[in-house]
Amino acid sequence: MSQSDINALFKVPTGPLAPVKTGVSVGTLEQRLLSVFPAEDACAWDRTGLTVGNPGVEVTGVVVALDPTIAALKEATDLGANVVLTHHPVFIEAVSNFMPETVQGAKPGAVVNYALSHGINCMNFHTALDVAPQALSILPTLLRLKPRYVLDPLAGKADKGFGMVCASEEGAISLKHLAARSVSVFGSVPRVWGNPDTLLESIVTCGGSANDLVDLCLENGIDCLICGEVKYHVALEARQSGLSIIELGHDVSELPLCALLATEALTAGLPDSCIMVVDQSKNWYTPETIRQ
Repeated sequence: MSQSDINALFKVPTGPLAPVKTGVSVGTLEQRLLSVFPAEDACAWDRTGLTVGNPGVEVTGVVVALDPTIAALKEATDLGANVVLTHHPVFIEAVSNFMPETVQGAKPGAVVNYALSHGINCMNFHTALDVAPQALSILPTLLRLKPRYVLDPLAGKADKGFGMVCASEEGAISLKHLAARSVSVFGSVPRVWGNPDTLLESIVTCGGSANDLVDLCLENGIDCLICGEVKYHVALEARQSGLSIIELGHDVSELPLCALLATEALTAGLPDSCIMVVDQSKNWYTPETIRQ
């Protein structure tokens, strides 16, 4: 996916989505997306596809988001959309309490409660999307890195897996230069582990949590890991072992996946006028990024 493709698909909602007869059922949309991001590619513990809703109803509109928050579902209601398509699932572990938000706060059970009471269908593609070639290419594209191969490929699928091993397009690049490029691309300040002047030749990109890739990076002589996040002690040990790390923020590293989901919803036969990507980029901030 090119930078222009990514930019074009981020839209700011300004009113209800155009009413349109899509002729596509929720179940059909799910099956078409599963053909691109198969459930068998997902981790065994994960949830993939439609988790809340009715596969038989017609899609009236799709709100694409990273997280299936109640705010995202309310936005879908306001826009007249009945599908919330996300990267992260509403829940992974079984939910035992489905009382509304007013009783238990914005917990997964409250999200399910809101969805069912407002006719919202919740559909997600999590690790099945993470391992897809289209997803693996996004961070390298944004950071102007050359993808080489998948660090931790799925069995029998060399082009799918976790972590993309890359090289800089201009040759060796310093850690401080790559970190500054990350700020320019994502508009947020990352946490950086390592000597700023270290020259990097091999770089692994991974959206979200990358704890499981650290040892593989060290074993393969990788110079730097760019990811959403790693645990403190994991990062500390890795840095002392010679691996530089740039933590973009879990959500920052994965928000571009929303554009990919929107693209695939379009490819699945839905008109552009009924697909909206909502803005979830302001969940947190660092004080130095606020201009007075």
